[in-house]
Amino acid sequence: MIRRFVLGVTVFVALAGSGFVLAGPKPSSGFAPVVQAAGNPMLVLDTAKGAIEIELLKGDAPKSVDYIVDLVQKGFYRGQRFHRSEPALVQVGDIASRDVTKKDWWGRQVHIPTIGVAEISKKLIHVRGIVGLAHSGNATQAHSQFYIMKQSSASLNGKYTIIGRVKVGMPTVDTIQVGDVIKNATIKEAVPK
Repeated sequence: MIRRFVLGVTVFVALAGSGFVLAGPKPSSGFAPVVQAAGNPMLVLDTAKGAIEIELLKGDAPKSVDYIVDLVQKGFYRGQRFHRSEPALVQVGDIASRDVTKKDWWGRQVHIPTIGVAEISKKLIHVRGIVGLAHSGNATQAHSQFYIMKQSSASLNGKYTIIGRVKVGMPTVDTIQVGDVIKNATIKEAVPK
């Protein structure tokens, strides 16, 4: 059963000095739906604080999901650190985050090439557990950085490509702090169609 929530929105700026801006909401205890659809692969992030399993929504964002899956399979996220932790979300995907001496610059590096397409779904909304792609103002320029929502935020709807939803590990997401390491990132096989 999907709960409906009245969403209050408070705007905050992400990463002072960088171009990656997202808005955050007032707290909500709602969860994203977690029924895995056939054909959707699972992204597993093994962090120092526990595992996070993300169902990737291939039917809603096929090119974006393929892009992230390819990076995972190449070991791109292994050893990276979460470079952002706010009340509303956490964010990862900057290769520079492997180097603690560059901490002031974390969140500003992007993987090139970008995805080149905005796969924004009108049926998916930013609720707790949703995973989306960060960008600097143009959704077609999304890349390796993605965020996991800890709270709902209607202000993000229609502006960012949603690529997945957390199926297991939201308590782990809630504990993530800047600098927490992804020990490994893997892809589990999709549920057969």
